[in-house]
Amino acid sequence: MRNSSDSTQKKTASPIKPSSSLAPFSNPVFRSLWFATLISNLGGLIQAVAAGWAMTTLTDSEYMVALVTASTTLPIMALSLVSGVLADNYDRRRIMMVAQTLMLLASLGLTLATYFGVLTPWMLLFFTFLIGSGAALNNPSWQASVGDIVPREQVPAAVMANGMSFNLMRSIGPALGGLVIVAAGVTTAFTLNTVSYLAMILALALWSRPPSERTLPRERFGQAAAAGIRYVGLSPNLLRIILRGSLFGLTGVSVLALLPLVARDALNGSASTYGFLLGFFGIGAVIGALNNARIRAKLNNETIVRSTFIGMALGVLLLSAGHGMLLSAIALLICGACWVTTNALLNVSLQLSTPRWVVGRALSFYMMGNAAGMAGGSWIWGLVAEQHGLQLALMISAATLIVGSIIGYLLPLPEFDRLNLDPLNRFIEPTLAVQLAPQTGPIMVTVDFDIAEHDIPAFLAGMAARRRIRLRDGARRWSLLRDLEHPNIWTEKYYVATWVEYVRHNQRRTVSDSGISETLHALHRGNEPPKVRRMIERQTVPKLAEPHIEGYEEPRFEEVPH
Repeated sequence: MRNSSDSTQKKTASPIKPSSSLAPFSNPVFRSLWFATLISNLGGLIQAVAAGWAMTTLTDSEYMVALVTASTTLPIMALSLVSGVLADNYDRRRIMMVAQTLMLLASLGLTLATYFGVLTPWMLLFFTFLIGSGAALNNPSWQASVGDIVPREQVPAAVMANGMSFNLMRSIGPALGGLVIVAAGVTTAFTLNTVSYLAMILALALWSRPPSERTLPRERFGQAAAAGIRYVGLSPNLLRIILRGSLFGLTGVSVLALLPLVARDALNGSASTYGFLLGFFGIGAVIGALNNARIRAKLNNETIVRSTFIGMALGVLLLSAGHGMLLSAIALLICGACWVTTNALLNVSLQLSTPRWVVGRALSFYMMGNAAGMAGGSWIWGLVAEQHGLQLALMISAATLIVGSIIGYLLPLPEFDRLNLDPLNRFIEPTLAVQLAPQTGPIMVTVDFDIAEHDIPAFLAGMAARRRIRLRDGARRWSLLRDLEHPNIWTEKYYVATWVEYVRHNQRRTVSDSGISETLHALHRGNEPPKVRRMIERQTVPKLAEPHIEGYEEPRFEEVPH
């Protein structure tokens, strides 16, 4: 038996030390895009205040007011997977350019409809839906680009900086939006948002991103989408992160969805009141972002998220009391800090738990789950508020947040610094004696192991993990066989669709995955490594082949009645 201690390859990443919150700003590309995003976020938040308040002037329905938030999150839920596939297979800079242009045109249409006095509630929802569609196209590419722009140890700080960008503007944008609406009207607010997209378009145009080197052709859209679904579905850690993000969006979005009603009904305020309330939420979010590194240094991921669920519940309960501006401001400070801490930590955890080849698709599932929760929550809390009152809707939301914290005991979050997801880069494409076109297949691969009787339990445990890795990275019809005449011989067998997919499958292996392979190889007996065979599946007698064989007839099949 080979000694497993011979391996010198590290399977785990070095623990990620919390870096300075300002460390990513030493990178000029990140700095340029961040400031452009800051301006774009300011315009977007002014637009959000204007859209929410415009709906209160167009209709008395609490349900329709809550749907303004849902209309921007539904596209993220519906289109994120498409965006994730594009982010992993095409130039992310160009995708973001298209997305920013789409949002600019949608915002321009909203501005013109308002200016000419033809805006209706459903037209308002339509334009906000288009803006949300642009955000859905933009977000996976931008989030996935963070790991390409800054080093791994700066990713948590960069993600927090992005969250801080949004929430820094949230601290002044909504208040500014309220003042703009009072002083110059909703049309002016929509115009400012339209202009704000130009900053991001310019920054993207100036970003000279080097072209990515591809040794293999791009995956077809359907294959790429299936690969993303398969990878996430076979990654328990990612599923837990996505589930918790969805749950937090569902239970906590009541604050944002019902805040226009809090301003109008509970506080008897105006659009500026609504803007100031959102400003306090943003200030709380900035405080949470600035203190995140210190919090992560003292507490693990699960403890932090469980605490933020409870903190959010406390803030929502205070908001439901509705006893004046001061108490509402304190409640929103708490909610803002918990909101950004939870979402940013889940985002970082997912990015650092996913290899680069599929990170865009994994992020799209996270965004989809979070948006689905927010869209569903906006609808639910708006409906509850309309039928049973604003205060009861907020109190029920607080109770569901407490339930969300309890779920953490059943599905705890992983620590994101334990896996080394760098490409293993050990695979060398073999020289084939048979000429194959890249799309030729299917390919069957077998690996023969010689395993001693007393090592079988450890071998089977390793193979169970190996099966998940194989299927997650693109294998099909995986099975484990045992030779009946030589029971010490075990054969791993799996299929891939084509030779290109076989090469792609091997290139997806990470350093962390290598630990399982090394364990299995250590259990293998003999001086030679396990025997790998690669075969192409062919029919025994191809159609129209060898017609000269005497006595050969095509087999006939009769349908057997049921």
